[in-house]
Amino acid sequence: MQICFSEFKLDLTGEQLWRGGQAITLRPKAFAVLKYLLERPGRLVSKEELLEEVWRDAYVGDAVLKVCVGQLREALGDDPKSPRFIETSHRRGYRFIGPVEMAESRTAISPAAAAAPPIADRFIVDHQREELSDETAARVVGRKVALERMNLWLDKALAGERQIVFVTGEAGLGKTTLVETFLEASPDIRVGRGQCLEHYGAGEAYLPVLEAITRLAQGPGGERVVEHLRLRAPTWLAEMPSLTTADDREQFNRAASGATRERMLREMAEAIEALTADTPLVLVIEDLHWSDYSTLDLISFLARRRAAARLMLIGTYRPVEVILSGHPLKAVKRELGAHRLCQELDLDFLTEGAVAEYLAARFGASDFSTELARLIYDRTDGNPLFMVNVVDYLVAQGLIVPGDGKWKLKVAMDQVVVGVPDGAKQMIDKQIDHLGPLQQQVLEAASVAGVEFPALAVAAGLEKDVIEIEEQCEELARRQQFIRRAGVSEMPDGTITARYSFIHALYQNALYERAAAARLARLHQRIGARGEQAYGERSGEIAAELAMHFERGRDFRRAVKYLAQAAENATRRFAHHEALELAHRGLELIGGMPESDERRQQELTLQIALGVPLIMTRGYGSEEVEICHARALQLCEQLGEGLALFPELWGLTRYYQVRSPAKAAQVTSQLLGLAARTQDAAVMIQAHYAMGASKLYLGEFVEARAHLEQGLALYDPEKHYSQAILYVHDPGVMLRGRLAYALMYLGYSDQALERCRESVAMARQMSHPFTLAFALCTTAVVRQFRRESLETKELAEAVIALSSEYGFQYNLGMSEILMGWAVAGGGDAEEGLPQISKGLDRLAALGAEMFRPHGLCLLADAYWRTGRAEDGLAALAEAQLAVARSGESYYEAELHRIRGELLLESEAGDGQPEAEASLSLALKIARKQQAKALELRASLSLGRLYLRQSERRKARQALADIYGWFTEGTEILDMKEARALLDEL
Repeated sequence: MQICFSEFKLDLTGEQLWRGGQAITLRPKAFAVLKYLLERPGRLVSKEELLEEVWRDAYVGDAVLKVCVGQLREALGDDPKSPRFIETSHRRGYRFIGPVEMAESRTAISPAAAAAPPIADRFIVDHQREELSDETAARVVGRKVALERMNLWLDKALAGERQIVFVTGEAGLGKTTLVETFLEASPDIRVGRGQCLEHYGAGEAYLPVLEAITRLAQGPGGERVVEHLRLRAPTWLAEMPSLTTADDREQFNRAASGATRERMLREMAEAIEALTADTPLVLVIEDLHWSDYSTLDLISFLARRRAAARLMLIGTYRPVEVILSGHPLKAVKRELGAHRLCQELDLDFLTEGAVAEYLAARFGASDFSTELARLIYDRTDGNPLFMVNVVDYLVAQGLIVPGDGKWKLKVAMDQVVVGVPDGAKQMIDKQIDHLGPLQQQVLEAASVAGVEFPALAVAAGLEKDVIEIEEQCEELARRQQFIRRAGVSEMPDGTITARYSFIHALYQNALYERAAAARLARLHQRIGARGEQAYGERSGEIAAELAMHFERGRDFRRAVKYLAQAAENATRRFAHHEALELAHRGLELIGGMPESDERRQQELTLQIALGVPLIMTRGYGSEEVEICHARALQLCEQLGEGLALFPELWGLTRYYQVRSPAKAAQVTSQLLGLAARTQDAAVMIQAHYAMGASKLYLGEFVEARAHLEQGLALYDPEKHYSQAILYVHDPGVMLRGRLAYALMYLGYSDQALERCRESVAMARQMSHPFTLAFALCTTAVVRQFRRESLETKELAEAVIALSSEYGFQYNLGMSEILMGWAVAGGGDAEEGLPQISKGLDRLAALGAEMFRPHGLCLLADAYWRTGRAEDGLAALAEAQLAVARSGESYYEAELHRIRGELLLESEAGDGQPEAEASLSLALKIARKQQAKALELRASLSLGRLYLRQSERRKARQALADIYGWFTEGTEILDMKEARALLDEL
């Protein structure tokens, strides 16, 4: 897809701007701004909207946007005083004013036509709501005010003001009926429907959303839906294989590389908003009290978007279920409500007058006394579903009959009282008992298959011919007993089957609860087996559903298999909460299975599925991460698995790097040996990264550099794009970041900074927040070592914002320490000290030892600036204990150097001999590590000490090794200071 304007062409697939055959280089953010403006030609796009859409991964101000637009104008040769393309609206935003056309259709978009909202306006003017039929009006008695409010909110949505509406009420109060009636009276809108399922709980991430979008894509105008997904939401299209061809799937999987939860949310929001430009869209998600966490994330994300959209999202739920279960929906709704981002429609029980109104609407002319309405009200408490069932029962029993042009009660009121059941369950049971044996069996099997079910599943459960089952379902649906038609679907194996759904979940629950446990298990097992057969190689697409059937069917072997697959699906969708729940459920089932290699293999699969979600939710240093990977490693060794060992060794390496770098080095040796045996480039990259990082933390900078450069030499972004998902980060970015550290300490300051710039640029292009947080944090550490307080502060602020938003606790702790140091370095040490302490406390709470000695040195440095030498020495004593405990020694030379400087200012004892000893030790460690940057700093500190003592000869000796560095064209920091001191000597 390309967007053309004047002599320019914006290639959306290749993300490249062209002028004729000449490619024009644009920074990623500049490209994003241009794309956003081109997709909205003629419309004024506010600064706030652009900042929200393009810079979601960082907090930036108007100045950054202004610079970005300036870069675009330079690339396009556009004069801001007389613009051809980008017009500035002072203090408001920007507008693309040139003619724009899509390259595939070559249909020009007039800026004037695109700027105005005539479609929405015309729709509102022309929109005529259909009159409700008598039958429909009877269904929604007592809900006139509710319907009026729904229509009012729809009008706002049609005008571009998105609406999030929660319709609440207990079971049977008519939430679904109200929504359906509202939709029936509102033609010319696109409707997508999804259902949250009780059996799945929080296990199937985005289940109702995927269902709703898939149905939209398979309905009228579905090709347009797929096109919007293809252009704007490829990570979602990768999760909907029924909408793609086999050839497309690899392309979409590649498009999903480097994706994140945030990118998925943003993609779906953009696709939905684009859809509403064609036709207003109403998304209905039912029974949110059973929803997964990720679906709630998307609803909240859609509610917070500021761009205009003709969207109405309706969610139904039962408040009591939410309260009793502690479901997160309660918090989401409260938060949205506090910011006026949602509406709530709380349905109550009907009044006695509404019951009388229902009887009048349903039967028209009658001679019913008011006592009948009162009786029905008393028995049903005004529950609409129960009310309808009671009236249906009276008609079916021949107690209400037509005669002489009007309906009448055939028996005395006291006989009616005896005949009407006391509760909804008893009423449903009576209705079921009046069905034939086969229809009862069909409904029983259907209750096992789900709220919506294919006739094929029922036939499989009953081991009957599907045609016979469809005939029974058709008869029930025709009489509107328990179920209704829900269309036709084609299974992946080519089987065509009719679909049906229960009129209300209460019917399904009542039928399910009537069945004997053994019979339910047999039905679940058969329905699961048929679903597995129908989906074949694509059975992973319905893994959560199959897991539920096999678990309830007591086939634990297959249940565990699909729980592991469902956990992998959830991880791929960045739904880590759901992934943990599924994997833990699988491990619970494993516990009841006998010991065998098959059991161990299944447990290994589940432990592997736990790895990434645990890291993302608990952090690398969590003991749960160690337990998970250690157990997986044990299982691999028992099973003789070769390559399967690698991810577990890698996970243990990351754990020990955070907790104990010395132990990490031991595990990393195993890792590198295994990688060497496989000769797999992707595995070798990770092994070299792990070894390079371990050597770095131990202060073995030369070896660290060698491994990191070997890993980079093997890295190919085209081939290794998927590793950001498998290993949580992109190895190309991580290798450059750790290499920057090694180069810095070895004395190659300029090269270190260049590696940092490359890593940040790559991370931004990937739109992968975890990798971006790492790259920015790495750069902040390098800037801190260069003593650049302002740059460190800016980078730390960005990392704090990113890590706070996405919950990256380790990076947050590091960046708080760096921020505190930068603030102290800027002249406000008293403000910086608490910030450093806060970051250190955060790392300690995570159980992380990595970076702790470094952070304590920065705390001591801040104390030094305030003249609190004793406090600084106490911090360094703690840092020495941390070095001894973990083995992390890359900052050890700096630790002793800072200690020496502080001892000179300390009033306790004779500071100079101790200071000389500390500085000499710092110099010795730096030379052993071949760290020229650290060596130079230690030499300078020692040289200044000797000058203070008038020991010029010793001062020259301390600086002797650096004389030759001036002729080497070295990049080492502090060389100006060294030259000045040498000149003084």
